[in-house]
Amino acid sequence: MRLKIGLLALLLLPFAAAHAQNWGGGVDDERVHFGFTFQYTASSYKVTKKPNWREPYVSSDGMTPLTDPLTAIYGKSSPGFGIGFVVNGRISNHFDLRLTPTLVFTDRLMEYEYLTPTVTNPADFTNPLEKKVVATMVEFPLGIKIKSDRRNNFRAYMLYGVKYSIDIASKKKSDDSILEEQYKFLKNQKSYFSAEAAFGMDLYFEYFKMSPEIKLSYSLNDVLDRKERNPFNNPIDKLMLRHVTFSLFFE
Repeated sequence: MRLKIGLLALLLLPFAAAHAQNWGGGVDDERVHFGFTFQYTASSYKVTKKPNWREPYVSSDGMTPLTDPLTAIYGKSSPGFGIGFVVNGRISNHFDLRLTPTLVFTDRLMEYEYLTPTVTNPADFTNPLEKKVVATMVEFPLGIKIKSDRRNNFRAYMLYGVKYSIDIASKKKSDDSILEEQYKFLKNQKSYFSAEAAFGMDLYFEYFKMSPEIKLSYSLNDVLDRKERNPFNNPIDKLMLRHVTFSLFFE
C-alpha cells in the first residue's frame, strides 16, 4: 500500500509542480507594464498600374523619349529589422491595449523591365532596373490584444490594430535635385497609416514572459510620392506597402 501511494505521489508531482510554477513575475496582473521588442521584417510593394503603363516615358517637355516600352513592373520582398518598446494596458483577463513604438530600418525594392534598357543611355541601365527606397521609420502600432485562458505557462493571443509610420531618413539620401529626369529616385510618402493583424504566444518564465509573434501589415493609403513626375512613378496608379514581421517581445 505504501508503495502504491508513493508511486501515485511520484506521478502527480510533475502536475503539481507545473501548477505551482505560475511564472511570469506577475506581469499580467499589473494595470500597466512595459517591455521591449526585437523585430525582423520583410516588406514588399503591391503595385496597381495605369492603363498606359507600358508606353515609353517622354520627357517633361514632351519632345524626347527617355525609355523604351515597359514589359513588367513589380515589387520585390526586402528584409529589415527593428527595435522598440512595449506599453501594455490591462483591460481584463482576456483583453489588453498595446502601444509598441518601434524604430525600423528597411529597404523597399521595385523592378522595372524594359523592352530594351533605355533609348538615350543604354550603357547606364540594367534590365531589369532595380529602384531602392531606403527608409528609417518610426512606427506607432496601437492594437487590442485578445488573449486565451492561460494554461500553466502558455497563452495564445491575437492582435488587431492600426499603425502610424513616419520616415525620419536623412534628406540627403533622397535629394535628387541635380539629377536628370531619367535618373530621379523612386520616392515614398513621408508618413502613412496601416491596418495590422497578428498571432502570437505568451511563454512565461520565472521573472518575465517572452512572446513570439507574426504580424501582417497593409498600408491604408497610397505611399507613392508624386511631387515630381519621372519614369519610375509615372506608370504607377497606386503603390501600397505590405509587411510581414516576426517579433520577440520581452515583458
